Amino acid sequence: METVKTTVNNRILSIDLLRGLTIAAMIMVNNPGTWSHIYAPLGHAPWHGYTPTDLIFPFFLFIVGCSISFAYRSKSPGPDTYRKIVVRSLKLIGLGIFLGAFLIYPPFVKAWSEIRLPGVLQRIGLVFLLAAPLALHLRSRQIVWLCVALLLGYWIWMGFIPLPDGSDPTYERAPNNWAMYVDKLILGTHTWQEDYDPEGLLSTLPAVATCLIGVLTGRYLLAPYANKTRGLFLAGAAMLVVGHLWGLVFPINKALWTSSFVLVTAGWALVVLVIIYYITDVRGIIWGRVFSYAGANALILYFLSSFFAKIFGSIQVGDTSLHGYLYETIFVHDFMPDKLSSVLYALVLVAFYLALGAWLYHRRIFVKV
Repeated sequence: METVKTTVNNRILSIDLLRGLTIAAMIMVNNPGTWSHIYAPLGHAPWHGYTPTDLIFPFFLFIVGCSISFAYRSKSPGPDTYRKIVVRSLKLIGLGIFLGAFLIYPPFVKAWSEIRLPGVLQRIGLVFLLAAPLALHLRSRQIVWLCVALLLGYWIWMGFIPLPDGSDPTYERAPNNWAMYVDKLILGTHTWQEDYDPEGLLSTLPAVATCLIGVLTGRYLLAPYANKTRGLFLAGAAMLVVGHLWGLVFPINKALWTSSFVLVTAGWALVVLVIIYYITDVRGIIWGRVFSYAGANALILYFLSSFFAKIFGSIQVGDTSLHGYLYETIFVHDFMPDKLSSVLYALVLVAFYLALGAWLYHRRIFVKV
């Protein structure tokens, strides 16, 4: 049996590290110096397929699931527990909508028709609202079968059920795509693009499966199994194989959060986690403390990075924004490739928010959303 050496106060330190690494990656890919010059791995796939950037959000939902296992393992279902779940979910949804609606100048809020209702924080809130009660009530085997049902059901819905007008469904970016149809029917103009939203309502259902796979992983880490690294790695490898094979008929697609995308991204999450787990929790090698510090305040750091990015992008300085002025003045030079300048800007922001996370941690300030 493996000996876990670095678990402190019943926390699995590899989870904290992975959470912090994921938040750092989210901040980096969301804040380039300019969207006109980014390295290909730091951008999303145009539609089908995936890049390293497309792994980041599912990694975070996977970690949310792991955290649910740790936080609720000794809690019983009841009104107080449900109230806390609902309140936390509403906070996340409210913060996400605030980010989308806020303006730094009068009238300080966008017109209702211009407000995007879905978003990253909104999806985290909805997924948590659905996954946490399921984790409270269901045994691991039941969760496995629920994930299978969600992923198969989503495939059938997306690929085999005709739309109300009788047209055959498609996985392309088109009006007869079921995810787009449902989102436009319910959300109307409140989407990221006119014809779709990558954090839409229907595609939130398979995202719940991503979180539930994290719940199963958390339970596995807490259980007294022997050789957890082998079990986690084999599970991750199996998901990668099945996900890529499934992708031949149900394309791997982040915008639609397809079932193949769920398996592939969960597989990669498990593979990355098992590497960190073996180095940190099994071998006892302490590294990357700054990421674990950031992981302790992950959501507030993400919120602040998005909030200040919006402010810096809205303040006018001459013919550009404050963001553009700082980028062009400090990072753009004739001797430096544009893509390198752009990524250096993002890395400086990452360093700032990691330092902020360390400052909050050392002062025992933990902002619970």
